[in-house]
Amino acid sequence: MRKYTLLSIVLVLAVLSSCSPSREKSVQTITKLENQLFAQTSAGFDNVKADSLLKDYEAFMKRFPEDSVTLKYNFKAANLAMNMGNSAHAIELFDQFIQKYPDHPKAAVSMFFKGYIYENQLRNLDKAKEIYLQFIEKYPTGDFSNDARVALKNLGKSPEEMVKEFEEKQKEDSIRKADSLLALKPGKHHKK
Repeated sequence: MRKYTLLSIVLVLAVLSSCSPSREKSVQTITKLENQLFAQTSAGFDNVKADSLLKDYEAFMKRFPEDSVTLKYNFKAANLAMNMGNSAHAIELFDQFIQKYPDHPKAAVSMFFKGYIYENQLRNLDKAKEIYLQFIEKYPTGDFSNDARVALKNLGKSPEEMVKEFEEKQKEDSIRKADSLLALKPGKHHKK
């Protein structure tokens, strides 16, 4: 009886493993979908293919969690979800990346993108501010640290408000420059 139970378990495992695609087949499928979705000649963004690609990334990540390609697919899946407007899922995937690969350079980018999603897609400015501040604290000299500072400075402002502030700053800079030039000219402005 014990022999049959063991044999049944082995057969079930063999059937299950033959039903799921191999690592190489999964990578080929993902690469093919990526090429189709991101081809230069593509007429537009294909949501059906994007959704399929996202599912394939996640299936690979689940099936091969320790594979070196999983890191790349995790980051790509998060970006794809973000670009599809699936904000909550993108944040989840970026969090997963940050937790699993905290020392990888793309962990910083993942954190920045979380702030971006909260700011621009979810319009949760308080949470965006929190994420940007965490980012600046953790990565003060990182590639996106200046972008995070600018985002914080402009958080909640309309494009019109930002343009107006920029124009005012330009005007102030021009006045300061003119005053500096006047101060340097010899003549009646200088008393001896």
